[in-house]
Amino acid sequence: MLLQTNLMIETKNLQIFERNFQKYKSNIRFPHVDPSLPSSKDILFETYENGQLLNEFMETCRDTKIRKKLAYLGVNAYLKMLFVDNFLLATAIQHEKPELEVRKTELLRKEEELKIELAKLEDQLLEDLANATGNILENKELLESLNKTKEKSATITNSLEESVKLGDDLDKERNDYLPLAKHGSKLFFVISDLAKLNNMYQFSLAAFLRLFQRNLEQTDKSSSQDRTLSLGKNQLRMTYTYITRSLFKSDRLMFAMHLAHGMFSKKIPDNEWEHFIGISVADAKETRSLPSWVNEERSYDVSAFKANFPQLFSNLRFDDSSWSKWNSTNECELYFPQDKQLTSFQQLLVIQAFRPDRLESAMRLFACDLLGIPDISPETLNLKKLYSKETISTESILILISPGADPSAELRDLATQIIGKDRYSEIAMGQGQMQIALDHLKKCSSQGTWLCLKNLHLVTPWLTTLEKELNSLKPHKDFRLWLTSEVHPKFPTILLQSSIKITYEAPPGIKKNLLRTFEIWTQDEFGKGGVTRSQTLFVLAWFHAIVQERRKYIPQGWTKFYEFSQADLRAGYEIIHRLCERADRQSGGEIQWDYIYGLFDQAVYGGRVDNPIDTDVLRSYLMQYFNSAIIGGSRGSKHKLALHINLPNSPNFNEYKKICEDLNDDQDAPSLFGLPANIERSAQRMNSAQIINSLKILQRTDVEVEKFDKEKWSALLTPLLNLWKKLNQDTDFIKLRVQPPIEDGSLSPIQSFLQLERYNGIQLVQTIHENLASLSKVIRGINLITNEIQEYAKDLLQNETPQTWQDRWEGPTDSMQYLRAVVSKAKAMQQIATSIKDRDIFSQTINLSDLFRPDTFLNALRQQTARETKQPMDTLLLSTSWSGEVKHGKNVSIKIGGLQLEGCSFDNGRLSESAPDSPSVTAFPSCYIAWIPQDAGQQETRETISLPVYFNATRDKIVTRLNVPCSSDKDKWLQCGAALFLKNI
Repeated sequence: MLLQTNLMIETKNLQIFERNFQKYKSNIRFPHVDPSLPSSKDILFETYENGQLLNEFMETCRDTKIRKKLAYLGVNAYLKMLFVDNFLLATAIQHEKPELEVRKTELLRKEEELKIELAKLEDQLLEDLANATGNILENKELLESLNKTKEKSATITNSLEESVKLGDDLDKERNDYLPLAKHGSKLFFVISDLAKLNNMYQFSLAAFLRLFQRNLEQTDKSSSQDRTLSLGKNQLRMTYTYITRSLFKSDRLMFAMHLAHGMFSKKIPDNEWEHFIGISVADAKETRSLPSWVNEERSYDVSAFKANFPQLFSNLRFDDSSWSKWNSTNECELYFPQDKQLTSFQQLLVIQAFRPDRLESAMRLFACDLLGIPDISPETLNLKKLYSKETISTESILILISPGADPSAELRDLATQIIGKDRYSEIAMGQGQMQIALDHLKKCSSQGTWLCLKNLHLVTPWLTTLEKELNSLKPHKDFRLWLTSEVHPKFPTILLQSSIKITYEAPPGIKKNLLRTFEIWTQDEFGKGGVTRSQTLFVLAWFHAIVQERRKYIPQGWTKFYEFSQADLRAGYEIIHRLCERADRQSGGEIQWDYIYGLFDQAVYGGRVDNPIDTDVLRSYLMQYFNSAIIGGSRGSKHKLALHINLPNSPNFNEYKKICEDLNDDQDAPSLFGLPANIERSAQRMNSAQIINSLKILQRTDVEVEKFDKEKWSALLTPLLNLWKKLNQDTDFIKLRVQPPIEDGSLSPIQSFLQLERYNGIQLVQTIHENLASLSKVIRGINLITNEIQEYAKDLLQNETPQTWQDRWEGPTDSMQYLRAVVSKAKAMQQIATSIKDRDIFSQTINLSDLFRPDTFLNALRQQTARETKQPMDTLLLSTSWSGEVKHGKNVSIKIGGLQLEGCSFDNGRLSESAPDSPSVTAFPSCYIAWIPQDAGQQETRETISLPVYFNATRDKIVTRLNVPCSSDKDKWLQCGAALFLKNI
């Protein structure tokens, strides 16, 4: 939790700092590190000069020399929080009751004068005693002087005592605002965590203090206690709005949850939060004692919930019929059984376990309720309002843009309204533009005009030069500097902190996408070539919108984010323009659609796609839209483009634009993309999983791995070590002596594979145990740390799986999930190993999710089939059957399970469309597989579709493909994102 370099003390220099904190000296210590608190050795205090007030300094200072005058002090999180508390308390007192500070200062001045006077009296007394002659008791002048000194000393002492009492009374009055300061301090540290997630999410204390002051100015006056509560609530809402406008939409719900946890931690017990983000230690074992209505694919997560909260699970009585009804309700987060006593966060845990397809909606409901906000997303950004209310000449405005978004037109319109078109300049940054940008910066800042520097992410090494130039400027009050940039990990922190940040993303939806395209095209460009050309261009705009907006549903829509952009649209426009010209020269000849298919697939849009499944989807769209049935020219279209859309028999630009404007502003129907009716359920599962992963990252503590810290390492790694101990309680893997399988030809390829899989699994368990045991000994002080231990400790401290383990078996990146998966698979392989004699293995169902390397298993089956059928391996195709063993010659047939289906359902032995209320993921029935000759396989594929089988639901890596029975319209199943993946352990 590092504070930024612009963290400032409300003093003019370090000497005044020491004096102001004099009364705290009895409390301030550099205590031993508390392992429960995140800490860092570095906190930076920046001094400033010339007697400026803190607020004035923060508004005007851009002096790099002052910025670099840093004093380093080793403190922990407690001390940092104390300092920030003091900043905010001083700010609140200055605004609310400035007379308190005046009285406090006057009191301190009088105390100082009285102390000086008392010291002078003491000095005078000593001097009189030293100069006295003769008998002191007979020296009347000396005795008279001593009596006067005594009287004055008593008076001064009484005055000092009264001053202390008055000071205590003033402190009590000041401390009425201490809860507000602590609330603000806590809020600042919560938002500071966001930089762990994205380098662009940097926020300075200076900006936060301005928010704090604005809140003080805007909140209505009331009694002290009521006003403090009101100020706290308003500060939370104001800060949330300020921060969320700087975050991309996909991160806003994550921030709301992080803020709710950080600010209301008493309402979210630690064990519940740890379970929610997946770092709890309990070992979940699937059990048959779960309610009968629980879907099979939810059994593991429900078991984990039961293992972590056995008493809660028992009290809720999930066998009641009310829960079964609740589970089948679409918006289940709104309809919990009324007789069940659950906190709002416990409701989240129940939904996470039983209905993760509604977890995103439930998190929205929870966060809004706890934070007291109407919605997760702030009101639509208004640049004009931002300019008039928040911008100043000395603070740049940084617009963070998503790929494909461009605020240039909106900025130009704003500049035209405010200062005039001729007083606005913009420069697209790139090679050779740096000096031009600096020249314009100096000119615009002195003349009071506006400047926009675009695409700063392309010139990050130069940005330190820009920072220096900005710090040296004394700009005109009307000057404004607008900056745009995409996310970049090397964007300078100081520039991020010293700028007002907002995000700018292209509005979602087919309608908005089409209208953006029609803003680019002119009437002349669109309608100059006849009806066929105009229709084809409109279809291009539609196709472009479909492939871009489908990205909302990653990984079911596309398996990853593809940078489809305006460059693709321009290239598509040129291709269509030339093909239409060629068709016109051929006396009304038709467009050669194959050229569009080939060029769009191989060179334009398809050139960005690197996944064969996604390529198939792209091709299906090309075939669906670019054909003579849709684009009929003057003859008219035989088929509608989509929904109720018929293409006009006219080249008129406005007719096509009106089609776009008449589209529904609401959320696009999944059918527009060919996606299933329950796609929102899948989207919520994936979105909530990403949010939880981000929350887990924010939970990480800043730890200097290069320096061993026993307390910190122990606090962070003990849960992992305890989990490993629990996972291995009922196994003998750690002490088991295993030998690699002997390759003497006595075992079949499948038996050899399973023996090797068991051996490698146990070896991996023992390697992990050896690593964790060494780490435990280092933490307990038994052994010294080595480079090897430090290397894997670096990953484990961040809850990541060490690369040395991933090299042995590529599994989950989360270290706790990795440990659970390794032990679970090792147990399964140990059990299978006892049944691989002779052909016993072929009478069992092999759960592919139990295997470390299921793809290698399928190759072993292929190799064994090739041996027994005496056919080359490369002539065999994988065949599937749900009605019994695959019968073909001497093929080797085996039954597999452990698969899940997403994108559609499987009913009566074939794929079927999902209903809106269908589960997003369903258990896929076990089936028989076998490798058969290609000629037989080709006959089989006529009424089937080859579905990919992925290792997990993120669809990163493919295991194989299975031919699954379906209707003849294969494109429908491609576009719906139908896929299989291995069941999670």
